[in-house]
Amino acid sequence: MQDDPRALVSTDWLAKHLKDPDLRVLDASWYLPAMGRDAKREYDEAHIPGARFFDIDEISDQRSDLPHMAPTVEKFMSRLRAMGVGDGHQVVVYDGAGIFSAARVWWTLRLMGQFDVAVLDGGLPKWRQEGRPLDDLDPVIRDRHMTVRRQHHLVKDVTQVSAAAKLGDYEIVDARPAERFRGEVAEPRAGLRAGHIPGSKNVPFGELLVQGQTMKSPDEIRRVFEGAGVDLSKPVIASCGSGVTACILALALERMGKTDHAIYDGSWAEWGAFLTLPVAKGPAKQGPMT
Repeated sequence: MQDDPRALVSTDWLAKHLKDPDLRVLDASWYLPAMGRDAKREYDEAHIPGARFFDIDEISDQRSDLPHMAPTVEKFMSRLRAMGVGDGHQVVVYDGAGIFSAARVWWTLRLMGQFDVAVLDGGLPKWRQEGRPLDDLDPVIRDRHMTVRRQHHLVKDVTQVSAAAKLGDYEIVDARPAERFRGEVAEPRAGLRAGHIPGSKNVPFGELLVQGQTMKSPDEIRRVFEGAGVDLSKPVIASCGSGVTACILALALERMGKTDHAIYDGSWAEWGAFLTLPVAKGPAKQGPMT
């Protein structure tokens, strides 16, 4: 693969740069309850040398009733400074699944104006499989100032998504599994309706990955989106269950050179709870919401 320090880098690239003074590695592991894994405990037991743990649930806007919404600028700055991450750093984010929650932290840093950030392709599983070094030591932290400029165009709220669904000026793409998108199974989060945003398309995030770990090539990514009926001439709003796997879609789009994409941060946790918002079921249909 071709390494891109602003999107995706290989384990070879990280191994080569691991001791660079301005490299910062973040363990962004996060798991759904059904996965039965404890991300912080696993980090404490073994992580890539020098990695800091990024707690997606804690570094969020906890004033919101919705899960792990993007944090305020002030909270983000204070937490990253406490990790010793700041201006001039190249950041590499990984997770314990391969490519899963790391994309969410990649997007969060970009939202805050930090663009020298990449996801580790294959994550910790690939790093382990290759016999690369791990440790259980706490990293040495030195404060570093971070200049934050929130990139408002990278995130959409429910009002903006509703307007986009009606006008059809964006492609709304849902990363959830097909049976959830079609409304054939109940949502794992209690109290949510089943189905999808009218007019949205479905690209289950796993279709962009090879064996759930590494990202497909840019040409393969393009074929996946086009095969789902996504018009790539339009800007894209990515959605999912709670705003985590939607970021895998954003990362894949960035990987293939498409930069006009945003995340619906509330995703189905928000849309599915609002009884006044329309819900569609069955396969994706062409055309805007009426």
